Amino acid sequence: MNADLSLLLGLVLVHLLGDFALQPRRWVEARYVRKVRSPQLYMHAALHGGLAFAVLGAATLSHSNANGSLTMVLGGALTVAVSHMAIDLGKSYLSPSRLRWFMLDQALHLLVLLGVWLTWLGSWQPLVTFWQWLFTPPVLGIVVAYVLVTRPLSIVIALVIQRWSAEIDNPGTLIAAGARIGMAERVLVLTLVLLDQLTAIGFLLAAKSVLRFGELRGAQDRKLTEYVLMGTLLSVSTAMVLGLLIRIMTEGS
Repeated sequence: MNADLSLLLGLVLVHLLGDFALQPRRWVEARYVRKVRSPQLYMHAALHGGLAFAVLGAATLSHSNANGSLTMVLGGALTVAVSHMAIDLGKSYLSPSRLRWFMLDQALHLLVLLGVWLTWLGSWQPLVTFWQWLFTPPVLGIVVAYVLVTRPLSIVIALVIQRWSAEIDNPGTLIAAGARIGMAERVLVLTLVLLDQLTAIGFLLAAKSVLRFGELRGAQDRKLTEYVLMGTLLSVSTAMVLGLLIRIMTEGS
């Protein structure tokens, strides 16, 4: 199983190399300008096909009883190349600055690699095993916790402190920056609690205090200081309590 997983990780590694390390920026710009007529589109697809061929070929040669063959290696590499070309061509008609399209693009590429890997294995058992593991109570509990500490808890905390928000006049902050910072903060705190690294949370709070309160020294800023402190403590404490509850649940199961 370790060798099989190495193949999947190898495919992901060469995908990352081909998409980021080995792709000049001018190739990306040419795709968005010339689209299907861009030679760089086909060069990029050929690069990914060649990298996939190398990984699949090496895996086939190193496994004496593998399901791989030259035909399967060629088929897998061709699948990667053609699908990469099609996905990148579709992406060239969308806005390059939108995060959602970037994430969708990468997700589709990874799904193709997963399909190639499962075909090479000749079995869907790894996917079945993963699906069964995903729906175990400890894993579901952790997933629920991470979902809760994002948007739902942002709404709850905003409702708790909204009675004081009208008293705060702070036009110098970015739009929705506080909510985004709070989400990242809770995700990090939850992760540290689940990893039993409670001490690190203290360093996180200290670092945030320096950044957020460094310029709030005047008496006129006292309300803003108290407002930010209240939001921070609510954010961190809810994430910590949730993380501790998940740990109790998972350790008892």
